[in-house]
Amino acid sequence: MNATSLPRLNALANALEFTDRHLGPDAAQRSEMLSYLGLESIEQLIDQTVPEAIRLEQPLALADGKSEAQVLEYLGQVADKNQVNKSYIGSGYYNCRVPNVILRNVLENPGWYTAYTPYQPEIAQGRLEALLNFQQMVMDLTGMDLANASMLDEATAAAEAMALCKRSNRKKSNLFLVSDQVHPQTIDVIKTRAEYFGFEILVGDIDTLLDEQDAFGILVQYPTTEGNVVDIKPLIDRAHEKKALVSVAADLLSLVLLQSPGELDADVVFGSAQRFGVPMGFGGPHAAFFATREKYKRSTPGRIIGQSIDSKGAPALRMAMQTREQHIRREKATSNICTAQALLANMAGFYAIYHGPEGLKRIAERVHRLTTILAKGLIERDITLAHDNWFDTLTLVVGRQQEAIAKRGYHAGINLRLVGDDKLGISLDETTSAADIEQLWEVILGVGHGLDIDLYDSALSAGSSDGIPAELRRTSEFLTHPVFNSYHSETEMLRYLKRLENKDFSLTHGMIPLGSCTMKLNASAQMIPLSWPQFANIHPFAPRDQVQGYMQLIDELEAMLVEVTGYDKVSMQPNSGAQGEYAGLLAIRKYQESIGEGHRDICLIPSSAHGTNPASAAMAAMKVVVVECDEQGNVDIDDLKAQAEAHKDDLSCLMITYPSTHGVYEEGIKQICDIVHDNGGQVYMDGANMNAQVGLSKPGLIGSDVSHLNLHKTFAIPHGGGGPGMGPIGVKSHLAPFLPNHAVSPIEGPLASMGAVSATPFGSASILTISWAYCALLGAQGLQKSTEVAILNANYLTEKLSAHYPILYRGRNDRVAHECIVDIRPLKEASGISEEDIAKRLMDFGFHAPTMSFPVAGTLMVEPTESESKAELDRFIEAMLTIREEIRQVQEGELDADNNPLKNAPHTQADIVAAEWDRPYSREQAVFPVPSLKNSKFWPSSNRIDNVYGDRNFICSCPSIDSYRD
Repeated sequence: MNATSLPRLNALANALEFTDRHLGPDAAQRSEMLSYLGLESIEQLIDQTVPEAIRLEQPLALADGKSEAQVLEYLGQVADKNQVNKSYIGSGYYNCRVPNVILRNVLENPGWYTAYTPYQPEIAQGRLEALLNFQQMVMDLTGMDLANASMLDEATAAAEAMALCKRSNRKKSNLFLVSDQVHPQTIDVIKTRAEYFGFEILVGDIDTLLDEQDAFGILVQYPTTEGNVVDIKPLIDRAHEKKALVSVAADLLSLVLLQSPGELDADVVFGSAQRFGVPMGFGGPHAAFFATREKYKRSTPGRIIGQSIDSKGAPALRMAMQTREQHIRREKATSNICTAQALLANMAGFYAIYHGPEGLKRIAERVHRLTTILAKGLIERDITLAHDNWFDTLTLVVGRQQEAIAKRGYHAGINLRLVGDDKLGISLDETTSAADIEQLWEVILGVGHGLDIDLYDSALSAGSSDGIPAELRRTSEFLTHPVFNSYHSETEMLRYLKRLENKDFSLTHGMIPLGSCTMKLNASAQMIPLSWPQFANIHPFAPRDQVQGYMQLIDELEAMLVEVTGYDKVSMQPNSGAQGEYAGLLAIRKYQESIGEGHRDICLIPSSAHGTNPASAAMAAMKVVVVECDEQGNVDIDDLKAQAEAHKDDLSCLMITYPSTHGVYEEGIKQICDIVHDNGGQVYMDGANMNAQVGLSKPGLIGSDVSHLNLHKTFAIPHGGGGPGMGPIGVKSHLAPFLPNHAVSPIEGPLASMGAVSATPFGSASILTISWAYCALLGAQGLQKSTEVAILNANYLTEKLSAHYPILYRGRNDRVAHECIVDIRPLKEASGISEEDIAKRLMDFGFHAPTMSFPVAGTLMVEPTESESKAELDRFIEAMLTIREEIRQVQEGELDADNNPLKNAPHTQADIVAAEWDRPYSREQAVFPVPSLKNSKFWPSSNRIDNVYGDRNFICSCPSIDSYRD
């Protein structure tokens, strides 16, 4: 055998091993599908589908795919390069213990992490209940009227709080005051967001600022970033006297012991729920919380879970007031939170349920007691504390000893927080032990400190004062609802988690054919490293020499994405697709300012665009000009040219999705880019449909200047029931200096003047392991083949459906890209059956609905992805054809126009066991419309839910105790 043959054969085997497991249809099935399309090879399909002008001449210059064993072994070696010091840095991030029942059954469970955002509530009641629990937990601890279902991180929540204060305040002032005792990363993000909102930010001593300035709102940290516990009620009262609204950044665990901000009359309360059982993960993902007054509910950003009723009058949950979101209101949206942190919010809520109020009190009291013992010992040895009060954080005034003490800690395996030039911060958490206190004393005071923990502990037991003044102690009850007082044994908790999981449809049940959302396989091997302590237990502001493994992984993933996209640089900081859009537009604006063209503020957006596009443009202070599309779904190039030329003096950019949101490869995409560039603008290419480009084309070569990449779509990070997500941006070299930087942990490359868009420098860094593994497992050939099979699956599905349903748009040779749009409007006109009726009826067949009424009202957009097998595609086709026959029966009067399986869908188990059945179709047709369902059936847990009722009778808290009695 040739000396080079064995490595080559091994590489080929490794690539095939994972690629063939990732792809749904095997070689024989692909051949059968191609034959149905009248083709002999997949290359022929690609030649017919993808414009030659944008095709790559060479395959991706990436390594061959590796086996799962090789990837995990390599990642293990990378992980070992991270030094997991005991972290006392705090600043909003803490070590915590993830209860194993939650770790195994939620974080590591595809039944929870592969579900989609609960826009179809009838098959998402489990997730919705979990998120409602999270909201109730936040409302109880903050003392506020309502809470949302999570946000991206604490710093972006602060920016949203600032925006809410401005929207809800009639004052003409554009000034927002920020205490210098707010976490520095939060101040960084606020400043970034405020610039293009036209707000002025003043940071300093908040008492002095409030006396001297007239502002629409103020922000304080409670406890402060240095750990001080102060009575903020007088400050809040003074702010209200001056007609300013008050936002409070709060620590969730501290609110177990401290008076709630709601009791102190705050207007907005937000923070991070990370320490409620979610690992630090070098920055995320973590759920932020956001709570406010009931009167601000329509200005509240993000998603809110509310109660409603179904068609039988039974209580049911849904996402309330969805019209506030960017997919409805576009540039007038309340916020641009397209990805929340649902999976992590659920974990935090379950943490509170598992421990209950008494368990949380024990944790909080223990953390506080250890902090007090540490403080008492330091004071006895003449160490000056910056503050007399504390919950879990001490700031030590150590003068010139700062660096020496920090170094001693470093060598002892602990990280302390540097505060200014002469202070050290120490934040304790639920993992801190008595031995840790001894070690801290030794690091700060020396080995012979002579302090005795037991003496201080006894003194506290005897009533010695601690760090919380009696008047600031919480006396109000919290977490009184039965859900927080019923599941404290592992047996009961496990069963509760399973009951909720069983109500939810996820990729464990079947295809989720959502157009534009790319719900593909999230392979188990890609998920495993998430739980490794070398990745999970790293503080986001740990010294860079302790995170060499993370930096290697980030650099390698960036190199992969640079090659895939054709850009020159990638920023990993944006932690959602919307954040990526925003960061990309900021890069454009800052670049244009740098060349003396900061006046450019016109953003051209096709009428087919995602709603996040105009919402992001509005956040960057751009004026949106809509460009029309032609009858084939393409951008109307004549209209684009006219608009670009009309606005050439002020044109900032074009935002365009490719392939288009209409599911076609536009032939004129290069010409479109040229027109924009010729008129002085930049091209932003939305990465939502990147799954139809990888290995075949590159946005950077097509002519765009910047794109965000939905790692939770194309690159296999799970959607988690509505988050986490990641939206890193790729840019051409001229935009690279204008990528986001970070005030706390600077990034090499971007200008120092560039602010942060997220709380941590590399966003939700821990889940980057997933996309790295995805690329490494597939390699160059596997990535390209995945794109090709995604296109094959979409075209096979399109052709099968097209004989029975109108397909709205097609590209060259009547092919579609990776998704198709089924036009329901003619059928609705003829039968009265709507796209919603079909979406709900598909649940009876064991499918999640396709994307409904986007980008065109009255349509269904279907994207099968490369992960779905021919058998699953055929099952979906069978369901759609069966539904089409039911529509025919309605049209011809064989089924009642208002009382039929479509109008009554979905059907539940309760329906078929009811004593009476008054419908003119059989129970079997209702729940077993095709024979295969008798072998395996997913049951919707609710009948169709009334959206209007839920918004008119807005309730976003857990059901009352009386409802349990009922």
